[in-house]
Amino acid sequence: MKTYDVTALGELLIDFTENGISEQGNPILEANPGGAPCNVLSMLVKLGHKGAFIGKIGADMFGDQLACAIREVGIDTTGLKIDEQVHTTLAFVHTLEGGEREFSFYRNPGADMMLSEHDLDETLIKDSKFFHFGSLSMTDEVCRQATRKAIEIAEQSGALLSYDPNLREPLWKSLEDAKEQIFYGMEHCNVLKISDNEIQWLTGKEDYDAGILLLMERYHIPLILLSMGKNGSRAYTNRFRVEKPAFVTEDTIETTGAGDVFCACILHYILEHGWHEYNEKELGEMLEFANAAASIITTRKGALRVMPKLEEILHVQRGE
Repeated sequence: MKTYDVTALGELLIDFTENGISEQGNPILEANPGGAPCNVLSMLVKLGHKGAFIGKIGADMFGDQLACAIREVGIDTTGLKIDEQVHTTLAFVHTLEGGEREFSFYRNPGADMMLSEHDLDETLIKDSKFFHFGSLSMTDEVCRQATRKAIEIAEQSGALLSYDPNLREPLWKSLEDAKEQIFYGMEHCNVLKISDNEIQWLTGKEDYDAGILLLMERYHIPLILLSMGKNGSRAYTNRFRVEKPAFVTEDTIETTGAGDVFCACILHYILEHGWHEYNEKELGEMLEFANAAASIITTRKGALRVMPKLEEILHVQRGE
């Protein structure tokens, strides 16, 4: 029996999100704790799972805020390291009409990029049922080598590997480099969560099904989840393709964290029901639960600290 349900590696940062206008007409920015891997862990912890984080923050006020925030939500911080020289990574999020976002990053370098192989807590990875990672920890050489080492440890320990590319174009030296590293992640995962715009960009296929088929044939990924925003989501295995609509709400204010919540709920379903070849009914249940949870987070500012409770998700899922 392993101690942790999920250990995640990657970025932990501050998302500065717009929260009104000052008397002088300037935008007011709220410093929300963020970073996709910890958003995933926060949702999982809210659902009763045990999660641990491996990453790096700066020795500054933002790093202190982030460390307090993830401890507060119940994430194990044994693997959290502090860089005395490089500041905590910052992201500035501009919300567009309909809740979509544009990002500007202060990360050249940022502390999350400085996570090295020597920083890895191997025990956390070996003692986890799932190892979850993204592509932002592969943008630069130091953190790239740490990520690849962690993947190797996870595979050798018999953990399942979950991967969300979570493309952020401004953080890559080139989009060709981004593709190369993102495809590396696909070679090493059991569960892939990918968004509609990512599948089109990566494969060059406008048709989502054609793009997913290309990935399945090339990388033999057992379970692929496609998130399509307000158009719902799909699950793909060797035998089935299942699609479920989104729970669209007029209360949506921004989409920050929606994909992370969706991903976490997929992992929750697998942890609850065991890893096996799912049938159409099971895939449908998986998607409906994840879609319901994702719809809730779009009605809240930020993500990490405001994850929905199980009762709230079931309430939305039942249409109550």
